[in-house]
Amino acid sequence: METSIARIKKDIETIQKFSSTPGQGCTRFSYSIEDKKAKNYLIDEMISLGMDVKIDGVGNLRGMYKGEYENLPIILVGSHMDTVKHGGSFDGITGVVAALEVIRVLKENNIKTKHTIGLIGFAEEEGSNFGATTLGSKVITGKIPSSELKNIKNFEGKSYYEVLEEYGLNPENIDNERLDKKDILGMLELHIEQSIVLDKNNLSIGIVKGIAGTRTYGVEIIGESNHAGATPMNMRKDALIAASEIISHVNDIVKENGLDTTVATVGKIECHPNVSNVIAEKVYFTIDIRDLDDHAMDRVLKEVINYSNKISDKYGVECNVRRITSFKGTTTCEKIINIIEDVVKSRGYSYCKMLSGAVHDSAVMAEITDVGMIFVPSKDGKSHVPEEYTSFEDIKRGSDVLLETLIKLDKI
Repeated sequence: METSIARIKKDIETIQKFSSTPGQGCTRFSYSIEDKKAKNYLIDEMISLGMDVKIDGVGNLRGMYKGEYENLPIILVGSHMDTVKHGGSFDGITGVVAALEVIRVLKENNIKTKHTIGLIGFAEEEGSNFGATTLGSKVITGKIPSSELKNIKNFEGKSYYEVLEEYGLNPENIDNERLDKKDILGMLELHIEQSIVLDKNNLSIGIVKGIAGTRTYGVEIIGESNHAGATPMNMRKDALIAASEIISHVNDIVKENGLDTTVATVGKIECHPNVSNVIAEKVYFTIDIRDLDDHAMDRVLKEVINYSNKISDKYGVECNVRRITSFKGTTTCEKIINIIEDVVKSRGYSYCKMLSGAVHDSAVMAEITDVGMIFVPSKDGKSHVPEEYTSFEDIKRGSDVLLETLIKLDKI
């Protein structure tokens, strides 16, 4: 059995048109009109396959392809629906389309699985609305209680609860829609790699053995504004000078305190008053630390704080470090890894086992069920940019592996 490259291509190329920034990458935030159009397209396709379909109270698209024994736990397959601003056309949606295509192949070949297959398209994985990732999976698994929805605010100050209601959802019903451990046999997610390893080494498949944890912290340096020309250099409390010295040392901190797999990124900087002739009074920046090893991340963070305090004393400024998000690293299921590897070998595809540096909904799902992840190559390692690209031939290979893995998992 084979998946259809033509159908996969049609699905992805149709959905990529649902963007609020045509010609400038794909922008499809959760709870937007573009998100609704993408979901409506998929809903029509799912209904045509006889699936029971709904959008739950937090905006996750869910469809059930009934198995032979409805009392058995379900097998989930899917990924996320949303994009970053000016992102690519393949991140997330490739896994949702692959899941849909797998179910098409099952139906057209009259294959009745023992377990019901649950297709899921997670909402708000990217965090583009609320600044926190994987909210759709966290809410529906109970990691974030529904009572918190009124406290989580978007960048306009609206609560998550309000946003859901305005989108036409019923957040009051979330507690009745939760994904429960006892009801799920496992989850499979196909995703683009979002890195250079597969493409650089000319490999077709990545078998994910672990998903890195994340520690994101905000660092605020508070100095004193004054005239840029009239204030002597030895009498300044320049927040920007202090911040730049800390930022420039982050790479060394990681090398000296982390592992080979540890990474850290300063990705956001704000300066106040941000004018050319005034000494900076306040600088805010973020540090994103990632590794599968929690201890490595903790060591890096500890040294960042120590060094920040040292530099703050040097320049007579104040330094505050606060946690924004913390995401524990997780390993994927060894049993599913072995199934994927057997399938890949039988098909003669080149592959490697690897860690994911990016956060995925599968990491959240791993807290309640066994998960397996399949990566397909990202051209030149690019993702979250308009140039993001994965060939449809590679997506088909990944989808074929997903199909066969699902069938083997169903027989366990």
